[in-house]
Amino acid sequence: MLSKAVVLLSLVALIFPMVFFTFASPPLLILKHDTPQDARFVRGLFNYYYSVVVVAASLGGLGQLAVGRVAVGLAMGGVAAFVFAVRRWVVPRMDALRERIAGGDASAIPSFRRLHMAGILLNLVQVGVVAWGMAKLAAL
Repeated sequence: MLSKAVVLLSLVALIFPMVFFTFASPPLLILKHDTPQDARFVRGLFNYYYSVVVVAASLGGLGQLAVGRVAVGLAMGGVAAFVFAVRRWVVPRMDALRERIAGGDASAIPSFRRLHMAGILLNLVQVGVVAWGMAKLAAL
């Protein structure tokens, strides 16, 4: 019984921020991204999201391992590693583009928007993979 509770709670703790971000980030595409404040807000949202998901997946993975669900624990560890790597790829690029925007480089604005959209698409992939894994887990 405890193992089922750990499985459920860790998956909910992981999927909740993923789904929230899926719905919270696309509306920000209406921003022009032409001011440093727009870029700073979007960058901060992405950074916060990545941090929350890495912590949730790591703790969930450790909980899974603690109750003997090695495959699920390793899968959640894989999610944590993937999101950590994506964070290390996206956030520094957003920072660099934000500096260019602040410096008046108009060509940085479309690049920032594309990076914003790429981050959203990567999030959708993550949500899809986790949802698929949850469905497979429920079938067991």
